[in-house]
Amino acid sequence: MDTPSPLAPDIRRIVVIGATGSGKTTMAAALAGRLGAQHIEIDALHWGPNWTHCSDEALLQRLDAATRSDGWVMDGNYGITRPVTWPRAQAVVWLDYPFWTIFRQLFFRTLRRAWTREVLWNNNVEPFWIHFKLWSKDSLFAWLFMTYRRRKRQYPALFARPEYAHLKVYRFKKPRQANDWLASI
Repeated sequence: MDTPSPLAPDIRRIVVIGATGSGKTTMAAALAGRLGAQHIEIDALHWGPNWTHCSDEALLQRLDAATRSDGWVMDGNYGITRPVTWPRAQAVVWLDYPFWTIFRQLFFRTLRRAWTREVLWNNNVEPFWIHFKLWSKDSLFAWLFMTYRRRKRQYPALFARPEYAHLKVYRFKKPRQANDWLASI
């Protein structure tokens, strides 16, 4: 695959997408840091204490407020947010890695979070064993299996839509490629 073009200097509003466990939050935080922009972590806006969901309306209001600034990098695939975020974005960074690369990353991230009892949004700690119950709707591994192929088909179709023609798409097939691109910024 060709090396993606460098980030244009005038791009300051970016959405980072990819499968569960692909590294969206890590990439978005690093990119925001390099650009001196706000990092918007969509999960932080969505999850309340004790893993409660906020309403779609509340999430959209939070995103509306968060994406009004001149510079931000948001991570997340929530389809409901696309009508708010994508029209305001200038670029999309797509972490389109092979399934087993993502699975490995998700596996080690899950182990790390379990070992360290990492505190996530609103004082939540990710439950460990639920992820290995592949029949559970709460398992991130089940979510990866259910959504990986769908997203690979869905994103090119979305990029082809006229309302998203303004977006510059940076698509990465390997983590090293994405990391090299990030280092160039």
